[in-house]
Amino acid sequence: MSQAFSAQRFRAMLVKETLQILRDPSTLLIAFVLPLILLFLFGYGVSLDTTRIRVGLALQDMSAPAQSLATAYERSRWFEVTGRRDVEGLKPELVAGRIRGIIVIPADFGRRLAGTGEPAAIQVITDGSLPNTAGFVAAYAEGVRASWAAGQAEERGARPQPPITLLQRFWFNPELASRFFLIPGSIAIVMTMVGTLLTALVVAREWERGTMEAIMATPIGMAEFLATKVIPYFILGLGSMTLCTLVAIFAFGVPFRGSPLALLAIATAFLMPALGQGLLISAATKNQFVASQVALLSAFLPAMLLSGFLFEIASMPRIIQAITYLVPARYVIPPLQTVFIVGDLWDLFLRNIAAMLGFGALFFLLAIRATRRRIA
Repeated sequence: MSQAFSAQRFRAMLVKETLQILRDPSTLLIAFVLPLILLFLFGYGVSLDTTRIRVGLALQDMSAPAQSLATAYERSRWFEVTGRRDVEGLKPELVAGRIRGIIVIPADFGRRLAGTGEPAAIQVITDGSLPNTAGFVAAYAEGVRASWAAGQAEERGARPQPPITLLQRFWFNPELASRFFLIPGSIAIVMTMVGTLLTALVVAREWERGTMEAIMATPIGMAEFLATKVIPYFILGLGSMTLCTLVAIFAFGVPFRGSPLALLAIATAFLMPALGQGLLISAATKNQFVASQVALLSAFLPAMLLSGFLFEIASMPRIIQAITYLVPARYVIPPLQTVFIVGDLWDLFLRNIAAMLGFGALFFLLAIRATRRRIA
């Protein structure tokens, strides 16, 4: 391969690669249809919201205080209550997963509350197979009971109004809607899929179809050859990102408080390591199936599990936290979520953009060396 650059030859190779993309329905399917499916799955099928948890309420006491507390649970915004007179009738529901906990108001609740000197306790039974949900049920059940007890005390005039009142205020996401950060994060997953998975098939497809030998006979330079492979998929990735952004804003109502320039800078920086990693994988394999599997294992799954998209990195074991620094998607999730629900914070953006460009440069250098070695 000659290293001399020719604009005419470069344009011809670019047109050839673009036409090859347009003639391949599977490429357009992965670039524009599959991202929409993922977006709707994350928007409607995946929710981390904890409102309206289904619980059972065993009301074993018919006294006025017990019924008042039961009403407080039924009217709570946190619970969807199924009522019974005993726990035995609710156990099958809990075992089957139709409810996530049982709140028991015991038979002596009213008597203890009336002033026997004994604490009036309730029991909360939760499904320990789902630790997070079990913790939420216990915490919310105690919160409803505490609010009800405070209201009862005020009605009796048992204590004065406390001098300090706690007013909660949630910045950036007042509704605490999980889709407001899941959907922007899913755009990173889409760009990983388009950038790495599709690009991983490029050179592998040339080897598999036997066209690499014909390309080797042309006077195209190595950097020129790789650029013609990357640029069409870079544009495809930006197009897929734009489509997902429009759907997120207009179909899911996700706020966009940043600027299009910031979003473009973040997306461009992330596509560099995504495309570079895909090109490296394609240069190291001659089989499209192997290339696709390596891309899924080395890019798609880490982006899903180790980027902070679904699971908070701070809650992971320290050794896993250290591994996440090697995942390029880790550096795009916070900027994407920030540009949507917060706005432009360039101090945060520039640090992450620099890290992503560093990964991109490394992957492209390795891809050039791997491609030259395979051709030689």
